[in-house]
Amino acid sequence: MTFRDLHAPGKPFILANAWDAGSAKMLAAMGAPAIATSSAAHAFTLGRPDGGSVSRDEALSHASDLMAAVNMPVSGDFENGFGHSPDDCAETVRLSAEIGLAGISIEDAALPEDHAYDFDEAVERIRAASAAARALPRDFVLVARADGVMNGHYDIEEALRRVRAFDEAGADCLYVPMPKTMDDLKRVIAATAKPVNVLVAGPYSKVPLTDYAKMGAARLSLGSALARVTHRIIHDTSRAMFDQGDFSPLSQTMAGDVVDRMLSD
Repeated sequence: MTFRDLHAPGKPFILANAWDAGSAKMLAAMGAPAIATSSAAHAFTLGRPDGGSVSRDEALSHASDLMAAVNMPVSGDFENGFGHSPDDCAETVRLSAEIGLAGISIEDAALPEDHAYDFDEAVERIRAASAAARALPRDFVLVARADGVMNGHYDIEEALRRVRAFDEAGADCLYVPMPKTMDDLKRVIAATAKPVNVLVAGPYSKVPLTDYAKMGAARLSLGSALARVTHRIIHDTSRAMFDQGDFSPLSQTMAGDVVDRMLSD
């Protein structure tokens, strides 16, 4: 089954966002059908904050590491396409395809600044990325993200307008991270006949896969949520050790031989 084939509305698959070769291999061993990078989780591994702190070259190198670790499709979470212009987005598509990525996502947040691209500019960026993807000698899945609801830059009506426009501009999959309500999410899914990605973080982590299937979602991504689960464990265990001299949380480790088996080819 190709990466595109996995994107079936009403039959959502879990796109597991990894942050290094080890996490990618563990997720693959646990049954993930495909892996994605996470821009935030990758930045965290470099000791940097999320949001425009990683260069295109760094992101491509990181994605190459994940592809070398697993035998399955890998998609790149590539923020705003690493540039403001439509040509920047198109070049990111071409470079991503060159290294073997199955697809990428491009968002409409004008990183590292804190605002959304104007509507027309956002659409032209996706149109250029789509044209570059269609010109490739192989299949490539382009995901267009409307991040303004999550970032507080615009409301759900504007998000829906952008979803429809990104659809018309040639995006293969649409994505509005963290709508304010489940009804808003349903409106996003209903706004396009193309596959829709849902970020299963925050309150959306409490919704079972079966409910997303009934809504017609096609893809469920983790974003940086799984990485931040590990960060929570580091935080809580460190608080116990450094504040209370309590090492008992370290007793909850996974056996080393189990990890070894998961990482074995």
